[in-house]
Amino acid sequence: MTTLFTKIINGEIPGRFVWQDDDVVAFLTIAPITPGHTLVVPRQEIEHWLEADTDTLAKVMAVAQTIGKAQQAAFGAKRVGVLLEGYEVPHLHVHVWPTQSPADFDVKKVDLAVKPDAMDQHAETLRQALRDAGHGASVPA
Repeated sequence: MTTLFTKIINGEIPGRFVWQDDDVVAFLTIAPITPGHTLVVPRQEIEHWLEADTDTLAKVMAVAQTIGKAQQAAFGAKRVGVLLEGYEVPHLHVHVWPTQSPADFDVKKVDLAVKPDAMDQHAETLRQALRDAGHGASVPA
């Protein structure tokens, strides 16, 4: 069965992409913990991270690290949070979000009312930070 993330990757559902390459994509979540909260997802449907081959998992984590560094630069984050969970969507994905304190790790504090124009701005801010860091080839226009 096709996952929600595959539908986003295939353009059947809109997504605010900040990274796209042959193996991995990254897009903003619609339920961010903090501005710039991004999901890093392999194009291949893998239900659980324990089922991923080592190369795929390494690539997903490398992109997550790149996104995290850009989030620090773009949003002035002291730290960057990372979470693998996969309960809501059975497709391997890594949550990456900029943080200022341990309070930013409360996953129950997601913003379900974030405005679309704010999300667009967060995505563009992150895209620009990725371009500035030399990753323009993987940053969608």
